[in-house]
Amino acid sequence: MAVITMIEAQKRSGRFNIYVDGHYAFPVSDSVLVDFRLYKGMEIDKELEGRLTAADDVAKAYNRALDYLSHQLRTEKEVQDKLTTLEIPEDTIEQTLKKLRDFSLVDDAHYAASYVRTMMHTGDKGPRVIRQHLRQKGVGEKVIDDALVLFTPAEQLAVGTAVAQKLAKRYQHNSTRNREQKMRQGLMTRGFGGDAIKAMLDAVDLTPDVDEQHALLAKQGEKLWHRYRALSESERQYKTKQALYRKGFKLDDISQWLADFGESVD
Repeated sequence: MAVITMIEAQKRSGRFNIYVDGHYAFPVSDSVLVDFRLYKGMEIDKELEGRLTAADDVAKAYNRALDYLSHQLRTEKEVQDKLTTLEIPEDTIEQTLKKLRDFSLVDDAHYAASYVRTMMHTGDKGPRVIRQHLRQKGVGEKVIDDALVLFTPAEQLAVGTAVAQKLAKRYQHNSTRNREQKMRQGLMTRGFGGDAIKAMLDAVDLTPDVDEQHALLAKQGEKLWHRYRALSESERQYKTKQALYRKGFKLDDISQWLADFGESVD
């Protein structure tokens, strides 16, 4: 039977060259060296050599995974996808993932809970967007459900109200109706639900400034009136009135403005 005649450290840290019967045979990592208790004079056959080579492939993939994980938390799917891009065989990836799981270095439940907590304290997203993000990362529905329990209705209200206040400021120069519509749409886009959105909007003071709304109506009305100057008078009034209504102004306010502007209305 063949015998290991020399174990030589490579210049590359953690790597060793194995010589069998006086000839270079294959390299191994320090973890494989320890796990298989390799030593000079140890007998080795082809079956053992194959196991050593396979174990070394896993060790190399494992180190690649550790490097990828060193920057931030990753889901199991992210690690799998990364190793796949490195053209590592599927069976080696599976063994690597098992090793990572055994050492709790990949844990989708921990990732999901950590992500939810981060979004609660630093983000502006609701549960629907959070769920979508976790799905894209390959996290299972049950794990997502368990993590979202952390995002209590009270926490959602706090986060969503802060978002609503920012949106209210952003759209303060819109008509009252359009302002609320844009705020509602903004909250929906960020992943908040219907009943929760109503509570968030109720928590924000949306009492319109009458003078500001009148000035805004007049400004928009004059622009539209000028835009439709080529139309007949009745068509011009109709188009202006219709456009102002679409912008969220009340019909009574529009009619009053047209009257004050010196035009008759139907």
